[in-house]
Amino acid sequence: MKKSILNENPDYIEFDNQDVGSLKHKVNLNSIANLSKEDQDLFIEYGIAQELQTPHKNIIHAFEYWATKTPNNVAAVYKGSSITYKQLDDEATILALVLKQKGIVAGDAVGLYVQRSLEMLVGILATLKLRAIYVPQDPRIVPKTMLKDISNLSNLKLVLSQSRHEDKLTFLNEDSLIFIDDELKKDIYKNLYGNIKLINHVNDDENKTCFILFTSGTTGTPNGVEVTHKNLCNILYNPPGNLGITSGVKVAQILNVSFDMAAWEILGCLGNGGTLLIRGKDIEETAKLADVIIATPSILTTIDPKKCNNIKTVAVAGEPCPTILANTWAQKGSFYNCCGPTETTIVNTMKKCDTNSFELSIGKPTPNNTVYVLNEDQKPVAIGEVGIMWAGGDCVTNGYINNTELNSKRYADDIFLKNNSKMFNTGDLGKWNKNGELIHYGRIDDQVKIKGFRVELDAISKIIECFKEVKRAVTLKHKNHLVSFIGLTSDVNIESQKDDFIEQIKKAIEDQLPYYYVPSDFKFLKELPKTSRGKIDKRLLRVSYTK
Repeated sequence: MKKSILNENPDYIEFDNQDVGSLKHKVNLNSIANLSKEDQDLFIEYGIAQELQTPHKNIIHAFEYWATKTPNNVAAVYKGSSITYKQLDDEATILALVLKQKGIVAGDAVGLYVQRSLEMLVGILATLKLRAIYVPQDPRIVPKTMLKDISNLSNLKLVLSQSRHEDKLTFLNEDSLIFIDDELKKDIYKNLYGNIKLINHVNDDENKTCFILFTSGTTGTPNGVEVTHKNLCNILYNPPGNLGITSGVKVAQILNVSFDMAAWEILGCLGNGGTLLIRGKDIEETAKLADVIIATPSILTTIDPKKCNNIKTVAVAGEPCPTILANTWAQKGSFYNCCGPTETTIVNTMKKCDTNSFELSIGKPTPNNTVYVLNEDQKPVAIGEVGIMWAGGDCVTNGYINNTELNSKRYADDIFLKNNSKMFNTGDLGKWNKNGELIHYGRIDDQVKIKGFRVELDAISKIIECFKEVKRAVTLKHKNHLVSFIGLTSDVNIESQKDDFIEQIKKAIEDQLPYYYVPSDFKFLKELPKTSRGKIDKRLLRVSYTK
């Protein structure tokens, strides 16, 4: 690493990290003074990613680039129907004109209460053409009361939906609701198709909010996160986050629209010129036709890799990935294990995995981003020690809407870089390994006390998932003991050898972890329950557990 002092302030050093392509930042030396000289160098080398020029300023410009360049290419396919980039752009423009007549202007929030469909894409793009903000929810799975709460929290000016969901939206008045499918069938628009002048829009402000995504929140109260165009363009249109998507590449769209990873599928595909394959009820039916799959590990375990002969790239995030799952899919193509909460824009670390990974890392910060491993006082821990991962850079979102208190707890000024940027407390535990990659140790919430000892629950589940008979595993605290819930592969029946198998699992845990990590109970299931976003439903497991 080449370094040189470029100003008279001895507290800051501007460095040129040649390993990551002439990256220059000013690092506050006082903020890392507690580290050894060697660890200071590694803190910079490991934690501050390559600086890249993002090719698009905002999402709508990325889409319109491909609509102009490849108008006749298929943009999306759903249940046998397809739509070209030109057709999608036309329909989105018509709907945008309707929204404009309804008074929607830049910065307004528009509810997108839809299920997977072509109308979903039209609604997203129409909203963005007006520099407005879309708020996605699936009315099939979100209770009516929550839809109403989200509408109020987001201060929605209008809701776009589909006529099939009318009964879930009775809390809205007629003037504030448009059914996309009914609207676009009206005769008055027929002569417009193929001959539309695009709306005069200036959409260059990359710091404007693109959409608001709602997380569950630790208290169960939804928290709306403002995600900007800059946040999204940085991960979607730079490598490796672009996942090699380009013209002609087929991307599976299998996730729920309200999940941030669905934006990776949808906006990542349409902003890179690909073809989106929107699934119906059968996930595998869509996956086997795709070149690119983005999923949670739990969803990926439901897909047979032997049937996915076209696959080129797979990316997983949202929960810990079993090593066996990563190794299996890495044999099919490029496999990325990724990590990052909604607040840091889908993912902010990625690792391209080998076919024989043993210690599965979550990689390094993605371009234009940083990761700092800190203690509870926001001081760097020594390289190789476990701490709380804070994320910085272009990934950091604008914060929670209407929640100043939570913003002050989770978002902070970046104390390590002098560039007026923010950093976010991810709530994840991690450490740097000797290759300069992050090893994930689960959520702070998953670090529990058992008989006075601190236990990291994910460490137990990782060991259990190393058995070939296991598809997924999760370990939870119940009262003052540990319970492991184990989902078995479809061809395994262990009833006759259950006790022996449990002893094998216990021995594997004892060989690698202290004795107090060994669970008191093991529950075997054909399939672990999943949330609507495709993650293991820990709440349901807790509620259903009896001993």
